[in-house]
Amino acid sequence: MNHPFLGRTGLRISPLVMGTMSFGGDADSATSEALFRRALDAGINTFDCANVYAKGRSEELLGQFSKGLRDQLVLTTKAYFPTGPGPNERGSSRYHLIQSVEASLKRLGTDRIDIFFLHRWDESSDLEETLRGLELLVRAGKIVYPAVSNFSAWQSMKALGCAKTLGFSPIVATQPMYNLAKRQAEVEILPMAQSEGIAVLPYSPLGGGLLSGKYGKKSRPHTGRLVDNAMYTTRYGAEKNYQLAEDFSALAAELKVHPVSLAIAWVASHPAVTAPLIGARNLEQLEPALAAMEVDMDSELRQRISALSTAPPPATDRNEESSRHNYGSR
Repeated sequence: MNHPFLGRTGLRISPLVMGTMSFGGDADSATSEALFRRALDAGINTFDCANVYAKGRSEELLGQFSKGLRDQLVLTTKAYFPTGPGPNERGSSRYHLIQSVEASLKRLGTDRIDIFFLHRWDESSDLEETLRGLELLVRAGKIVYPAVSNFSAWQSMKALGCAKTLGFSPIVATQPMYNLAKRQAEVEILPMAQSEGIAVLPYSPLGGGLLSGKYGKKSRPHTGRLVDNAMYTTRYGAEKNYQLAEDFSALAAELKVHPVSLAIAWVASHPAVTAPLIGARNLEQLEPALAAMEVDMDSELRQRISALSTAPPPATDRNEESSRHNYGSR
């Protein structure tokens, strides 16, 4: 198994990252442990978590399962979203970040967080304040590598520039949403990451289950994340997405590849992507996700899959520059 580098850090991670959002939530303790063990057996060494997953229970279970294996694993977690009703139990202030990391360390039963993500850009906290909080935690040995999730390209570049000016540890990874239905990351986030040597660990490669083979124009399960969760319904509920899901499932059937495997392999095939996040509620769901590593995704197949959805316009909106109708290039 090829273990890609985490950006320019020299740290190697697995080509798929096991997301643990289901641990202690959609998956009970026994199922969560079975998912963890199966991922390990498949060669995955990197497990992604957050302090808000199952209200902290995901971290607790991940910590329990990691005992005796800690130095073989790369563990991540995140902070920003509310963890309680208090006015300071949220955000990216130095105050909240330090409290969040200390709480996560206890739940994970470890002395360090290998990759710590700011879970979202905080409009209410001064960026230098946030980065100084991260730097204090890095120097204390409680965070190894700072990272960002759900940041735009300009926000990431601002954080990189500020950290460099202040002599702080740089942001080494970004975690954007990226799948065949949500391709905005292709416009600036992925090129930015390639330019700056930042690792990309995209989440939601299945579009919340949209590309799992269960959905189509006339195929709508009675239950599921796209049905039961208003956030995902809002994100993926457009009618065009169900047509995409139907077309994608048909192509997967033609290729005789499970739609889950194909969707994840497509995300992984982008040259900027380091390792997609996968997740599951049970072992049956996990198997086709793991099988994504076996899909032979060449450039021709990637282009064929990409043609099923509309590519976002370039950042300048000068779409003619990709055609012969332009002023020319260097």
